Amino acid sequence: MMFWVLAAVLTALVTTALLLPLARGKRAGNDAEYDVEVYSDQLAEVERDRAGGLIGTDEAAHARAEIGRRLLRAKKAQNAATDRRGGGRLTTAARLCVLVGVPLLGMSVYLATGAPGLPDQPLASRATAPEQASPIATMIAQAEQHLEENPDDGRGWDVLAPIYLRAGQLQEARTAYLNAIRLLGPTSARQSGYGEALVALASGVVTEEAAVAFQSARELQPDEPKAAFYLALALEQEGRDDRALEAFRRLAEQSPPDAPWMTVVNEKIAALGGQVADISPSGLPPLSLLPGAEADAGAVSGDVASVQPPLQPGPSQDDLAAARDMSDDERQAMIETMVGNLDRRLQENPQDIEGWIRLVRSYGVLGQPEQAGEALARGLAVFPEESEDGRALLAVARQVGVDRLEEESAQ
Repeated sequence: MMFWVLAAVLTALVTTALLLPLARGKRAGNDAEYDVEVYSDQLAEVERDRAGGLIGTDEAAHARAEIGRRLLRAKKAQNAATDRRGGGRLTTAARLCVLVGVPLLGMSVYLATGAPGLPDQPLASRATAPEQASPIATMIAQAEQHLEENPDDGRGWDVLAPIYLRAGQLQEARTAYLNAIRLLGPTSARQSGYGEALVALASGVVTEEAAVAFQSARELQPDEPKAAFYLALALEQEGRDDRALEAFRRLAEQSPPDAPWMTVVNEKIAALGGQVADISPSGLPPLSLLPGAEADAGAVSGDVASVQPPLQPGPSQDDLAAARDMSDDERQAMIETMVGNLDRRLQENPQDIEGWIRLVRSYGVLGQPEQAGEALARGLAVFPEESEDGRALLAVARQVGVDRLEEESAQ
């Protein structure tokens, strides 16, 4: 109600401001007519005084001249006002438009674009308004409420623990894993998840408690890859590079060629001074390093995948089985064909950092440093080395033995 009262007051003020200029013309006309009558009466009075001998002839002449000048000005003003009154109908129409049109126009525009029923939003309340909760946050809140009412629901803790971990709520993830282990018993997945939460809490350092958790996971499931990876990482962090290299090699040999962790494992092997190619029984690079392998598919987010051409399909299980039955020369030819296909695809679509990383790595492990350097130079032309993608490309090049001298000569 208060809003409409204020709107009516503002409308009245605006209408009055528009009508004032129209009203001044009429008042000016009335003043001019009055002045003409006054000056005419003064002239008649001067004549009467001269005739009665009250004033002399010269004085009467001076008085008539002065009053005459004023009378002329008054008549000019009167004539101007008369001309304006000649458009009186137009002035009346203008007044009606102002009186009726301004309120109607303002009301129509506001009803079309405004929201009279919308509550106010003071600045203070805007600053403290809670942000809209994300679906993950909503799910976590619902699970927390359930577990608050049912703290011994081991299944609830088991479901919530990895969600906490993915959401970056590390302390909560650690507690959830502990509760799940306490209520449901240890499993390889729970012990590995608990250890991963501890590593994240320690900023990537595999602590003693985390190593115990990973070792427990390996005892429950000897081929558990996450635990094997972190135990190898612990050896590297302790400075036991030879044993770490051996552990990473063993993980690579036991993993499927297209496993999603193979890229990181191969990088660790290269960083520790090992030859990535040696992990393949035939002495050739594993298929996980080749263009199109599904190892990197999980690393591409939905947003990126929606605007970039999808990676070429990786080798199927039948392809892998057939590759194991090939001779070294046949495998070499197949690998070089796949690398060449990737090279041609990048010429058509250079905006693919994953493709450049694969190409440089593939040429490197194939023992073709010149082609790797050339691919690095072409990739850096698209992704400058000061960018994040360029730095990632340079890091991969260093891991496969392509130094800056080779890059510059390739350029």
